[in-house]
Amino acid sequence: MSWFGKVIGGVLGFSLAGGPIGAIIGAVLGHQLDKKTEDYQERYAPGDQERVQAAFFTATFSVMGHIAKADGKVTQNEIRHAENVMQRMGLDQDARKFAIDLFQQGKASDFDLEAVLRQFKQECQRRRNLMQMFLEVQITMALADGTIHNHERAILHRVGKHLGFAGFMIDQLIKMVQAQQGFHRHSQGHAGGHGGTYQEAPSGPSVEQAYQVLGVKSSDDEKTVKRAYRRLMSQHHPDKLVAKGLPEEMIKMATEKTQEIKSAYELIKKSKNW
Repeated sequence: MSWFGKVIGGVLGFSLAGGPIGAIIGAVLGHQLDKKTEDYQERYAPGDQERVQAAFFTATFSVMGHIAKADGKVTQNEIRHAENVMQRMGLDQDARKFAIDLFQQGKASDFDLEAVLRQFKQECQRRRNLMQMFLEVQITMALADGTIHNHERAILHRVGKHLGFAGFMIDQLIKMVQAQQGFHRHSQGHAGGHGGTYQEAPSGPSVEQAYQVLGVKSSDDEKTVKRAYRRLMSQHHPDKLVAKGLPEEMIKMATEKTQEIKSAYELIKKSKNW
């Protein structure tokens, strides 16, 4: 039985009861969860992979809803982005409804962002790469309409700081995700060569975008660029993230990200004749 089946069945919901994430799950499932079943607490302690997966999924879509409603209204672009995430995850009808209900919970005026993030961090048990992936997903939500407004940036900083990321690191991640999205858009229809590398074309991704994807400068030497590439590949490796608690439904998103990172590195190498 998957983590999602256990959430729907209430097993993981009970184990997460007593905190905001359990409360959100209870509201979505339509019943009150409590801590009367201590066996669940023993079977699914913080850090358990399936418990982390349930917390990641719940926090991801509820916080996405909170960011979408940050300016008082949810735009069609933001709705389409949330639907696109669900589609890329390949959610079935039940999981999709669950995600939509979580999104609605995050839009509520009484949504307690800090409490959700506090429990999510506790569940993750210092899995920093997993928390970074979560933050990157939230950045894509803020970018749904093509730009990040001040109120959205402020929420992203609140999210990042609650998860232990310094302000400059949050700003760097925002720039990198923006670059990755631009690189992805310009890459569509321009794949070629061996190993899926991208050939630079007038309407294809630029070398400057590739540097931004890796978070490096054009003046950096080969060793620095290669080190940044290897670090990003390790941070976003799908198998490593799933092992740490990333819901398996999100493996496609992690794979796409590693492909973009690799394509950016290949483009830089080609431009430098490395």
